[in-house]
Amino acid sequence: MLKKIIKGGHRKPSKSDLNDGSLYGYGPPGTRNSGSVSTVNVVVNHASRAGPGASGPNTGAPATISAMAPPSGTVDPLPLFREVPVSERQGMFIRKLQICCFQFDFTDTLKSAREKEIKRQTLLELVDFIQSGSGKITETCQEEMIRMISANIFRCLPPASHENTGQETTDPEEEEPYLEPSWPHLQLVYELLLRYVVSSDTDTKVAKRYIDHSFVLKLLDLFDSEDPREREYLKTILHRIYGKFMVHRPFIRKAINNIFYRFIYETDRHSGIGELLEILGSIINGFALPMKEEHKLFLVRALIPLHKPKPIAMYHQQLSYCITQFAEKDYKLADTVIRGLLKYWPVTNCQKEVLFLGELEEVLEATQSAEFQRCMVPLFRQIGRCLNSYHFQNEPSFCGIMSTL
Repeated sequence: MLKKIIKGGHRKPSKSDLNDGSLYGYGPPGTRNSGSVSTVNVVVNHASRAGPGASGPNTGAPATISAMAPPSGTVDPLPLFREVPVSERQGMFIRKLQICCFQFDFTDTLKSAREKEIKRQTLLELVDFIQSGSGKITETCQEEMIRMISANIFRCLPPASHENTGQETTDPEEEEPYLEPSWPHLQLVYELLLRYVVSSDTDTKVAKRYIDHSFVLKLLDLFDSEDPREREYLKTILHRIYGKFMVHRPFIRKAINNIFYRFIYETDRHSGIGELLEILGSIINGFALPMKEEHKLFLVRALIPLHKPKPIAMYHQQLSYCITQFAEKDYKLADTVIRGLLKYWPVTNCQKEVLFLGELEEVLEATQSAEFQRCMVPLFRQIGRCLNSYHFQNEPSFCGIMSTL
């Protein structure tokens, strides 16, 4: 009996099942696809960076499965929300979400052009519906919405411009930014998520079931996207999540720490360090005094070592702001910050040295006399070595430091 049950649970699909379009996320209204988003979908594997779409020990959830594009002509536009009775709008909301789960090939602009436009218009309607606050969406609708959003944004990122080319790694500042071809759809999906997070109708007690640790972790993985437009949306959304979902705050800080550790000690490349530091700058500004030991350790173990990687120029402005915030919040940390700068002081990179001198000037402005005396000897030794430099850009930096002292 047990063998029959096991065998029956893994039966092959019949011919009628193979002809049923609703199994694959498309088909006429009223089929099995009308109540929920289909999970029987196909993923096209291609060479790419490991991203949030890949399952692994740190994802906390299985890989997101995206619906393939439906056959041409099988998707029809649904009625507008204002054209259906109020009692039917929640059901219409779910049906529109199902249309938006389809994934299209944007490398060919002419392929599935009609279906792409239907999806874009549907996404615009969903954004307007959430933004207008026409009605509080049910918990089922919220679950389906997060599922649709996940199907669109959580994906394997394309190979970085320096990968799989056979060329030597170039300076990130000199590389042309990669622009996501599917951005016309992706932007609207991000806008929908942002409107959902910031909406006053969104109950955090309900929303945290879907915007959970796994969801946040995958969002953080997307910060490695080379498209600056995507990183800008991610920065705004994650900042809003941090502000609204207090239960996630320690987890977000720890996850950002881990990204910094991998960047500093392993990869030396990450596209979103600057955006993550912008979020942290706002968070540090809100730290209460006396400062927790956890935050001081973050300064010593993550922020100060961020001066070590070669591409520091990409994020130094944001890093300097975070460092200065610590010195201004707790003047006793000025000695720790200055000694940390001296530890990672560049030896042969004059451009990097100019950045350090500018940051040192800002830190010294927030330094009290007692803290300055503790680090005074090693500080002036380093300044003496810099004075012997022939690099002309150092001169204005020294003038700023001397005026501060």
